[in-house]
Amino acid sequence: MNLDKIFHLKEHGTDLKTEIIAGITTFMTMAYILAVNPNILAESGMDRGAVFTATALAAFIATCLMALLSNYPFVLAPGMGLNAYFTYTVVFGMGYTWQMALAAVFIEGIIFILLSLTNVREAIFNAIPMNLKHAVSVGIGLFITFIGLQNAKIVVENPATKVGMFSFKACIADGTFRTVGITVLLALLGILITGILLALNVKGNILWGILITWALGIVCELTGLYQPNPELGMFSVIPDFSAGIAVPSLAPTFMQMDFSKVFTMDFLVIMFAFLFVDMFDTLGTLIGVASKADLLDADGKLPKIRGALLSDAIGTSVGAMLGTSTTTTFVESASGVADGGRTGLTGIVAAILFGLSLFLSPIFLAIPGWATAPALIIVGFLMMTSITKIDFEDLTEAIPAFICIIAMPFMYSISEGIAMGIITYVVLNLVTGKFKEKKINALMYILAIVFVLKYILV
Repeated sequence: MNLDKIFHLKEHGTDLKTEIIAGITTFMTMAYILAVNPNILAESGMDRGAVFTATALAAFIATCLMALLSNYPFVLAPGMGLNAYFTYTVVFGMGYTWQMALAAVFIEGIIFILLSLTNVREAIFNAIPMNLKHAVSVGIGLFITFIGLQNAKIVVENPATKVGMFSFKACIADGTFRTVGITVLLALLGILITGILLALNVKGNILWGILITWALGIVCELTGLYQPNPELGMFSVIPDFSAGIAVPSLAPTFMQMDFSKVFTMDFLVIMFAFLFVDMFDTLGTLIGVASKADLLDADGKLPKIRGALLSDAIGTSVGAMLGTSTTTTFVESASGVADGGRTGLTGIVAAILFGLSLFLSPIFLAIPGWATAPALIIVGFLMMTSITKIDFEDLTEAIPAFICIIAMPFMYSISEGIAMGIITYVVLNLVTGKFKEKKINALMYILAIVFVLKYILV
């Protein structure tokens, strides 16, 4: 098989080795979803094993579609945030069954397929000004950095200041250093190691950073320096094959959607919430990662975006049929891009690993969040470099860009960053009269109104 003919590797300035390393890196930074998604959805009453299988299969199918329909290095899986909304808001808060929530996700996917085929989502992507697109990339960089800092417990909750630095003094005093403190230390060491590898221009530096940090964790566990404690969310980092190799049955969640409440107002609100977050999280991720990979053309458009959006939409509906919450394009795709991934071959490698994870789950589930955290933090740094492309001389461009950037980490949402950025952009340019010379796309005005109404009504 001539992979260059299929994925146009030379044309994109990449090669087979680079794409394989990039795919492994992206998968490694995303593998946590295989453990986290089943845990969150299981709280809604779903079967944990079935959700694990659905998560891996949804990621495999959607990512293969992305690679084949768009040839972009984007990887998809059931998204964080959306799974929490599924369980804690829709099921616990509103009293819906998980079967009804799956129906909302399925219909959302169908609507997205129609919107993708009719160019609506593509038009929204193209309507966003270039400065805001650069801001989205920077905002995502800060957002995934914050996620990395949280995953490593370097940043923790603080009653007085909301968030704060992890206290080594406190963990030594309460005897949790060997459980939590040592992993924070390893994560900090991992950041330095990954940074050094990046500075030395070592091929696959981000992947090596993950593997070295994980290996150090294994050494610490074997020597007793690290002591797992599931009650504190700290698990063994050594793969456990004691239960053998078996793929959990999909039967408890497959095609279990309940459409009995489709025509109620509550159902429409739920579906709109899934729709809104998924749409703008996906657009934000595509903008940010594509910008970092230099995939946008001179006009700020993403060629073959229809295939990318269609893959995301189909993945959402297929995921609901299998039995998982919304499948979306992962911001962690930026880690593979940072490692040189430029084509769909990166995605195919990651998809294959998701498929293999069904049989080798003990290996992938042993990779702790604090080992992948350094990768997210370093990728955050790389995405921050897009800030140099923002026009800070024109305040009607710079201020909306700034609002977009800070909203993502502080509001913990890519979609909120885009919404705030667009509203600010439209208002500032209208009030200052600059909208005439800039010829702002009409869709920007529509989006600004929709976002304002969302904040008022939803």
